[in-house]
Amino acid sequence: MKTRYIILALAAAVAALSSCNSLLDIPQHGVQNYETYYQTDEEAEAAIISCYIQVKNNEMNYVLGKNMLTDDFWAGGGGRNDNADLEGLNEFTFGTDQGYLEGMFTSYYGIIYKANVVLGHVPDETEIQKRARAEAKVFRAWSYFELISMWGNPPLVDHELEPSEYQKPNGTTEELWALVEQDLEEAINSGLLTEKKNADDKTWRVTKQFAQALLGKAYLWQGKNGDAADIFDEIIESDLYRLYDNYENVIAFTAKQNCESIFESIKISDPNNVWNNFTMLHLMIHYRTDCLVDNCCTNAGLAGLGWGFLNPQQNLYDDFVTVEGENGYRLNATMKTFDQMKAMGVQIKEGKTLINEGYFMWKWRVTTEQVPAAGSNFVDDSNRQWMRFAEVLLLAAEAHAENGNGTKAAEYMNMIRTRAQAPTKSSYTIDEIRREKRIELCGEGTRFQDLLRWGIAEERMKNQGSYCPILNHNGQIEKKVYNNDPSRYGFKSKHNLLPYPGTEIRLNPNIKQNPGW
Repeated sequence: MKTRYIILALAAAVAALSSCNSLLDIPQHGVQNYETYYQTDEEAEAAIISCYIQVKNNEMNYVLGKNMLTDDFWAGGGGRNDNADLEGLNEFTFGTDQGYLEGMFTSYYGIIYKANVVLGHVPDETEIQKRARAEAKVFRAWSYFELISMWGNPPLVDHELEPSEYQKPNGTTEELWALVEQDLEEAINSGLLTEKKNADDKTWRVTKQFAQALLGKAYLWQGKNGDAADIFDEIIESDLYRLYDNYENVIAFTAKQNCESIFESIKISDPNNVWNNFTMLHLMIHYRTDCLVDNCCTNAGLAGLGWGFLNPQQNLYDDFVTVEGENGYRLNATMKTFDQMKAMGVQIKEGKTLINEGYFMWKWRVTTEQVPAAGSNFVDDSNRQWMRFAEVLLLAAEAHAENGNGTKAAEYMNMIRTRAQAPTKSSYTIDEIRREKRIELCGEGTRFQDLLRWGIAEERMKNQGSYCPILNHNGQIEKKVYNNDPSRYGFKSKHNLLPYPGTEIRLNPNIKQNPGW
């Protein structure tokens, strides 16, 4: 009898515990359940918008990191060690724990992760859901294009990882390119990507033509010149884009979503919510105002705060002059000389110096109207243009030239030069096409990957860091030498592939570091 009572008591206890457990099984507030979320059109749209936001958040690492690694710019700033990380990038003295490179690397994988969430959870049912999935493939392909072209063989992550998969090894370059091509082809062929109605139409979404341009770049980087030429031709012949008339403002605040823009991150000018556009990028690349005569920038209609990084090298200026002369329209729309800035009233204070070779970027100048007063100098309403039609024309010219069609290459080159008010020709060498791309797109994040792809990075930048140009208030330039050991600065063969971040290597022993690092 006692045994029976014990069994009944245990059964009652188990029932009570089960009842308590069910009462305590309360959904956690503020956390979405993958089993029930992403099922509606509204939730699909929210999921893909997170990819757009992740792209926008990458602009500072993208602009500073990629431009510092070129022969277009000096690190800049007010003096030596003003920003040692940026100087290290510019002079190729960095190691595996370089902050901007780690920021780029992790940001690209952040985009890939969010794209994989869309592809893993958003149903393939309604048109909005299908469009979200197509756009996710474009974002994933874009991120992998960037990773492959700079790191070579990063881990291939084509789905949300289980904990057992976190330590992924390097992918192979072949399988990575195959994923890029597959994603872009499926997105393009889906018929769901947005297309503008005409060149003056505006859209904030990634378009079919943006996806086609990425696919063309992937082909070109792999040496598939004929395939690249064909797809670039299709974009050009669509008549959905044209070159913006005013080159001086082609990426300016006043030309948001212009007829040339193929994809850009949108910033809404909302005086009631200005801090949505918080960024320090425009301050980093605007003129070093604490070294300039008080109020000279604002008197010239320019924003009154900046830190003066990324100043043009003379050899970039010289390439402009080779194409269009010292008074060239595009040259003067892109940069100003010391004397030109002085004529506008922008002068260096006596006793102050800049890391500068006598040239100042004008194309990305920051005006007083694009920095809302209510949001302080840390708010910028300018959109980030990730690709414009001029790049497609230049990529197409290169693809055709490499494929033996010099006539078509010249046609596209002359479209660029006509807008630039530069001399046109009936034929162009591949070196002329490369120079044209350098000057037309300078500062827009394409140069470093081109130098790597063309195999000329070491030739162009092996001595970068051998001196630092110091500009004083009279316009005199001193070439200051800080390092006499050539083995410790300048582009070396190991820089043809960037290092995987030290943090990634320490956390993931399955990643094999790139040679020389």
